Amino acid sequence: MRKELIGLCGYPTQQISGCDASILIESKGGSKELAEKDAEENKELKVESFETIRKAKALVESKCPGVVSCADILVIAARDYVHLAGGPYYQVKKGRWDGKISMASRVGPNIPHANSTVDQMIKLFNSKGLTIEDMVALIGAHTFGFAHCKHFVTRLYNYQGMGQPDPYMDPKLVHALKMYCPKYGGNSDIVAPIDATTAFLFDQAYYANLVNKLGLLASDQALFLDPRTKPLVLNLAKDKQKFFQAFVVAIDKMSSIKVLRGRKHGEKRRDCSMHM
Repeated sequence: MRKELIGLCGYPTQQISGCDASILIESKGGSKELAEKDAEENKELKVESFETIRKAKALVESKCPGVVSCADILVIAARDYVHLAGGPYYQVKKGRWDGKISMASRVGPNIPHANSTVDQMIKLFNSKGLTIEDMVALIGAHTFGFAHCKHFVTRLYNYQGMGQPDPYMDPKLVHALKMYCPKYGGNSDIVAPIDATTAFLFDQAYYANLVNKLGLLASDQALFLDPRTKPLVLNLAKDKQKFFQAFVVAIDKMSSIKVLRGRKHGEKRRDCSMHM
């Protein structure tokens, strides 16, 4: 399993129309419109993640062809990775059909970004029918995963154009990150863990990190600085089970957004990368 699986159908949902496996579609050669997978925002998703889904789909198809959608396989895989990483095991609703639309141009405006403000994130999650509580719980999936330097380098050297590091980032973390992420140039492949303390575990440490100024992305640390979200961060930082419960509620709601059923609206692809 790969950590990116939770990104494919968890938080942040790269699938802008809901969990319909549209992220798995390959762009057609010569087409003017790229598929979601090739949107600039999705360039950092690992090939291995897609390969994991491909193998799972091929195995399912060999046993019961044309029955299980790529969308259902995707949400089950995301759930299993969460559990394997130490997180909760939860029931996954099934019966989705795969979406017929996959457009790169629709990705950017429909996902949160590394420098998104809390206002922007609340507006985005609300547009999907998700509450502030849902939002904070889902962003907790940053308890594992990595980010490239370009997503946080301005916090190290030029916060808000002031020519200084972000005062809301621990100085020791700033110093450590500067060793890997120079102000200019550097290796574009270098990544840092979003959770600086337990990068490979699904736990509540992400929230405790925000309390201690150890948030990697500006959008993460902003959750502790905003009076609307700070109490939620403090509450989840204290209790892993509360985080697990809140995450399960929120991920269930998100995986139910715009669920497609029937041939009029969807399809059940045998090859997840290609439309029927």
